[in-house]
Amino acid sequence: MQIANIAAVVVVDVANVMGARADGWWRDRAGAALRLCREVAELAERPAAAVRAGGWVLVLEGQARAAAAAFAEAEDDSGRLVRVVSAPGSGDDAIVGVVGEAVARGDSCLVVTADRELRRRCEELTASVAGPGWLLHIL
Repeated sequence: MQIANIAAVVVVDVANVMGARADGWWRDRAGAALRLCREVAELAERPAAAVRAGGWVLVLEGQARAAAAAFAEAEDDSGRLVRVVSAPGSGDDAIVGVVGEAVARGDSCLVVTADRELRRRCEELTASVAGPGWLLHIL
């Protein structure tokens, strides 16, 4: 299997990706967010992953933000390719901020979301976009 480098940074709209699968996430948003964070961390560490990113940024908002502390406590921060951002307000604004920082550094960026307005904002910053199905398929 050929490994494709997709972007220097992949930014995931966790709420949007969670909402794309009917696994009961609405009963426990923090628990569902933590599961998704762990799945992405496992994907990032797979030596034979079909896709490779320089780093993954998972943006949490609302009730799902409780997963950020649990993820940080459970994971070893040394050399990890996954960073969790707990949005203090709008998750979309936090995602656009992360994209802006990556682009300012000269990094290529892929944003995973189905939110049309967020996609438009990120594309204006030269980021590529993919829907939640793309990520769910490779997990």
